[in-house]
Amino acid sequence: MESDAGARNRAGNRKEMLQVKNERKVEIPLYIGVGEIVVSKNPDNVLVTSLGSCVAVIVLAPGIWGAGLAHIALPFSSVNVEQSQVKPGYYADTGIPKLLAAMDKLHGGKRGRLLVKLVGGANIMDPESTFDIGKRNVLAIKKILWENRLGVLVEDVGEDISRNVRVKVDTGQVIVKTLGQERVIL
Repeated sequence: MESDAGARNRAGNRKEMLQVKNERKVEIPLYIGVGEIVVSKNPDNVLVTSLGSCVAVIVLAPGIWGAGLAHIALPFSSVNVEQSQVKPGYYADTGIPKLLAAMDKLHGGKRGRLLVKLVGGANIMDPESTFDIGKRNVLAIKKILWENRLGVLVEDVGEDISRNVRVKVDTGQVIVKTLGQERVIL
């Protein structure tokens, strides 16, 4: 036979479960502009950016609620060395090493466990593909990642569409919105 205390305890647990179920998690957006690098371990954070030919290099550290994003605009810093020193995230060759160093600090240097996702690299306002900045960005990023012994887990790149990106730090979920469509990439 069950005691009154046991019944009250179970009723209290049900009430707590209902409260948790009805409460919405408060997300704290961190907006990332062109050339910026942001790393977070706060599970309430959502990394947010908008892209055209730029590429979001998203690095996740599973198991510790860690995520980083670099908003890369151009492949190589040699076009403006001064700017690359002020804003290394603007270029793939300076931004990716800086992002990886920040992620190393976040999770203790276990690069083999990092997951990488790419979004962006569109062909915007270049119908003849004269400059092909988006494609050049993606290729340079993949080369630099490969040099750092990292591969891309999943990507949503190319085409001629801009993208809005949200990265949930707590789950690593990447949500891409284009032309009113929303999809989740792994």
